[in-house]
Amino acid sequence: MSFSLHSPPVTGADAFALYQAIAQRLPQAAPKQRSNKAANLAEIAAQYDGFALDAFGVLNVGKGAIAGAVARMAQLRAAGKALCVLSNAASYPKPDLVTKYHRLGFDFTADEVVSSRDVALSVLPQLADGASWAVISAAGDPLKDIPAPCHDALATPDGLEHGDGILFLSSARWTMALQERLQSTLRARPRNVVIANPDLVAPQESGFSLEPGFFGHALAQDLQPCLRYIGKPYGDAFSMVLARLGGGAPQRLAMVGDTLHTDILGGNAAGFGTVLVTGHGLFRGLDVAPFVTESAITPDHIIPTT
Repeated sequence: MSFSLHSPPVTGADAFALYQAIAQRLPQAAPKQRSNKAANLAEIAAQYDGFALDAFGVLNVGKGAIAGAVARMAQLRAAGKALCVLSNAASYPKPDLVTKYHRLGFDFTADEVVSSRDVALSVLPQLADGASWAVISAAGDPLKDIPAPCHDALATPDGLEHGDGILFLSSARWTMALQERLQSTLRARPRNVVIANPDLVAPQESGFSLEPGFFGHALAQDLQPCLRYIGKPYGDAFSMVLARLGGGAPQRLAMVGDTLHTDILGGNAAGFGTVLVTGHGLFRGLDVAPFVTESAITPDHIIPTT
């Protein structure tokens, strides 16, 4: 499958093909020889001091926690393992995201949650100090945590036209018509575009949602604007989570995720151990071996569930 706005993924194989289509734009990592198979995180816990955990496909699918995931986190804590959620979910300010995990039954503290939104907000001043941002966000997002002048780009008909740059946090309100408007305004006035969620898709109970990375890569094909992707698999996210997990040797930490081109590639590039969870996310119902071979992105471990 070529990358196209008109070819949204229906299956995990479709989503993988989209990631393969943009693989040349992603970070590179030294190849690993082979993956070990295990039943769950408990079987490999002794090899690591801490775990960075993707949310979708690892802790939850859509609005429900994965069976056994809450108990597994408690088990890892009891064994003295450091835990941190590392998510590309940029739609929520930190308090809302922590509340979401608590509602699902997890006990993560604010310091144990790193989202791509956190990473993006930490680097905005470096990208363009004093710039104003047109923010593409979820409905009701107060944008109070953004450390720069900003406005809701979708609150008024001409909101995308204003601002020194575009900050893309959420695709919850995004449409193909808005995508066309954004393309048009960037042709007329090129500006920085920060994609604060590089995911192409996210697993939901009934299929896949299209995420900001999907629309960002479509912009890259058509316009070649000044695009900056922040979040997995890019290095800024792993640097932040490394600090949250104690700042030790990255190889003593493991990135746990359901997607080869974000979680596993990013973890490999950062020097983390990597664990691919296959039963709930992008690869649910699929034999993952051909996809590992085709992508040449090899996790250290493959497990069906957390």
